[in-house]
Amino acid sequence: MRVIKGRAATAASVALLVMPVLLVAPLAHAQRAELEKTIQRRVMPNGLEVIVVENHGVPLVTVEITVRNGSFTQTPEYAGLAHMFEHMFFKANDAYPAPDQFMDRGSELGAVFNATTKEEQVNYYLTLSADSLEGGLKFLVSALLAPKFRQDELERERQVVLGEYDRNESSLGFKLEQEMGKKLWDGEWSRKNVIGDRQVLQTVTPDKMRMIKNLYYVPNNSVLIISGDVNPAVAFASAEKIFAPWKRGDDPFVKAPVPPMPPLTKSVAVIDEEPVNAVTVLVQWQGPSVRKDENATFAADVYSDVLNNPQSRFQRKLVDSGLWQGVIVNYYTLNNVGPITVSGQTTPEKLRQGLAAMMLELGESVKPGYFSQEELDDTKANRAVTTAFGTEKSSDFSHTIGFWWAASGLEYYMKYVDEMARRTPQDLRDYSNKYIIGKPHVVGVLMTHEDRVRIKLTEDELTKIGVAPGVLP
Repeated sequence: MRVIKGRAATAASVALLVMPVLLVAPLAHAQRAELEKTIQRRVMPNGLEVIVVENHGVPLVTVEITVRNGSFTQTPEYAGLAHMFEHMFFKANDAYPAPDQFMDRGSELGAVFNATTKEEQVNYYLTLSADSLEGGLKFLVSALLAPKFRQDELERERQVVLGEYDRNESSLGFKLEQEMGKKLWDGEWSRKNVIGDRQVLQTVTPDKMRMIKNLYYVPNNSVLIISGDVNPAVAFASAEKIFAPWKRGDDPFVKAPVPPMPPLTKSVAVIDEEPVNAVTVLVQWQGPSVRKDENATFAADVYSDVLNNPQSRFQRKLVDSGLWQGVIVNYYTLNNVGPITVSGQTTPEKLRQGLAAMMLELGESVKPGYFSQEELDDTKANRAVTTAFGTEKSSDFSHTIGFWWAASGLEYYMKYVDEMARRTPQDLRDYSNKYIIGKPHVVGVLMTHEDRVRIKLTEDELTKIGVAPGVLP
């Protein structure tokens, strides 16, 4: 399964495997049974959930801490600081108080380590020799218990993060993504803006880092994942002993509730003028929340996968016709409302006709008979196979578990293939009617200034091109 459904999709990710229809349900049930045997879970007295995945394929172990933090916890004055905290995690703490001493200890362990920040999680992980498990656990817990947030280290990492910001800002499409995000999420954009705000990053203080640590970096808001060449009993015992000093904290989402995303009230458009070779178009809607409308998220994945099938009517009408060079449909699973994105590339001359055809075809997708049962069965079979492949590499599997634990709860992942197999054509129509057809959306276009002037394209016009019809029975 994709660790993040949709966000990093490419044309290659929509290629479907061919598999007999009758294998779908048996494979789904077999996979759930296998996951139940593979994934072992316990909750420590301090509230830390520990997950152990045993895989003796290679003599390595991956140790990962995932925290329910990320941009969704950010008010405007903290925009980008979840990512800033990630950088400060690998710095001085009480156990390794000198600059670079913590990193040097990681090297001594022979560990390969890194971290990522996303909308609804921050994860820290290291892969090392299986006989160094206890050393790896002590390495991670030292950073969780007592980080120092030295001013000199904060200043150095500030420049690193600002450098990342500069590189993103100079990339094609960055402005378009930022402007579309501001319109799609309105006043709560800071809760989707992982990279953050330059001014906030420039003025970050150690006190703000301590606030994040004290509020979110508590064991009852975290999961420890140990995967690879391990004995589960030994792994659980080591985790309980080493992480016991990490004290339970208050529920961060009671102390600092995350407000609901404001609904989009009207369709809007953004045109970003850049020196590009083709016209890129993105259309985005506010999609379902995985914890509030779980069934819709399963339907969203089947819907996207079917439309992305090169043999689908959707692709034939849009790509095989020559209107688009390629079109991809995505839903990104999140609790705090995931976006739905339809993106593609075309030429300036075909932009209007292509966008109109795209919206018309989306409207057609809610009509009975648009999706065949055979298409759905093939899609479900492919997803069952790709999900099974995703469990093969322990380090990647740890990231998958951490993502779903944070966004949806691990049970969602455990039952994913079974639930996908239950989706019907009517479920797909219901999902599209509820979240896409006739609903306010944001249209973004990336093109050259010269092409925009030549075809006389305006943002107001974009909101009206090929507006999909209203809800159909």
